[in-house]
Amino acid sequence: MTTQGMPSMDPRPTGLTIGTYDTYREAQRAVDYLSDEKFPVEHTTIVGNNLRQVEKITGRLTWGRALTAGLASGAWFGLFVGLLLGLFTNGNWLAALLTGVVLGAFFGLVFGGLGYAQSAGRRDFTSRTAVVATTYDVLCDFKLAEEARNHLAKLALKGEVSPRVAEQPLQQQTPLQQPHD
Repeated sequence: MTTQGMPSMDPRPTGLTIGTYDTYREAQRAVDYLSDEKFPVEHTTIVGNNLRQVEKITGRLTWGRALTAGLASGAWFGLFVGLLLGLFTNGNWLAALLTGVVLGAFFGLVFGGLGYAQSAGRRDFTSRTAVVATTYDVLCDFKLAEEARNHLAKLALKGEVSPRVAEQPLQQQTPLQQPHD
């Protein structure tokens, strides 16, 4: 289903691989270089391969950390609400601001403690989660792939990125034809 005036995005990537990189930053730099060279980058796609979820453990979660985190996040939210209330108050805007911070901190403290108590020691650590890929392919439409590879070869010679060796040579690929009856 497409909305009128909005281009549809087919989630399946198409085109030829013009470069494979170990990091997203390198793949992004390759496409940026193509753009700098006035190449029509709307014909390229960056595809992450072998996706995996990585959870980096950042520390131990204790009652003190849970309550402090709840208090801090509640205070920030209260500051935001207090600022909004202060904008629409005819009287003392500072009182509205302080009330928002104090109430936000209190409720943040309570909800931080409740959340930690509900975990019942099953997850006593803090972490950050990210989805990362093992490699990143830059794909290009078939008709422009050779030109794009030539540009990226110049970038590789500059030593700014380190593409992986191509697994297959660039070939003209044509759709399979159905035999005639």
